[in-house]
Amino acid sequence: MSEETDEELTLTEATELLNVSRPHLVKLLEEGEIPFHKVGTHRRVYREDVLEYKAHRREEAEEAMQNLTDQAQELGLGY
Repeated sequence: MSEETDEELTLTEATELLNVSRPHLVKLLEEGEIPFHKVGTHRRVYREDVLEYKAHRREEAEEAMQNLTDQAQELGLGY
């Protein structure tokens, strides 16, 4: 790993990168959506894992939007 990809982020830094609330990020961590580890009592995540999660969510959103567009075209809604 390069120095940038194995960079540890605090939860505050990760919430800013993802533009989500801290409680939502904690939920994602606890559900295993984003891997984390502890440094003492503090959770830490790797930048690479956060960016991978963000890219995956973007792909899912784009796919959902394409499906909606396809359905609208099939129904003749002018899209």
